[in-house]
Amino acid sequence: MALSRRAFLAWAAGAVPAAIIVRWAHALSVDALSRESEPPTATLRAVGDVVLPSALGAGGIDRAVAAFKAWMTDYREHAELTHGYGTSRIRYSGPTPVTRWTSQLEALDVAARTKFGASFASIARDRREVIVRGTLSVAKLDRMPAVAGAEHVALALLAHFYGSSAATDLCYGAVIGREQCRPLAQSGREPLPVQASAQR
Repeated sequence: MALSRRAFLAWAAGAVPAAIIVRWAHALSVDALSRESEPPTATLRAVGDVVLPSALGAGGIDRAVAAFKAWMTDYREHAELTHGYGTSRIRYSGPTPVTRWTSQLEALDVAARTKFGASFASIARDRREVIVRGTLSVAKLDRMPAVAGAEHVALALLAHFYGSSAATDLCYGAVIGREQCRPLAQSGREPLPVQASAQR
């Protein structure tokens, strides 16, 4: 019989050092998110449909969610981070937030089943929005958080998107390609409108 992620963590808590449990929990969370058939994946996509700009369309939301999942998969604790401009202080990434976010996705699904009798991914968008708004109503937020510092997975997904090149393009309605290299010969060319670029 397969051991659930929750049951495994309960067992491991009494038998294995904490640092190893954290790494295993992260690996189990990433594994669950990597499988399209697993509930957390469907729930995350449904969260994206609620919190990401509708102007992205279904394809754009799928790409934004996939990019966020890739960020979570690649997250490593105590990895050296790029230092800020004008400082040589070396910073390191903190404990993984992925296990907490996966638990929050499970909690959203439980809330949907309790309130509406169906999974979070299968209920209507307006009902999903009610659940997400209720969950975030207790969050202390006065600005967009850093991705890894987001209290909730919905905020982390939103922060990840708004830090992307795609968000800048959407904001200006033009293919700016922030933080992407382009030939010097094209540096003076005005960015193409987003729709015109998509038709090329």
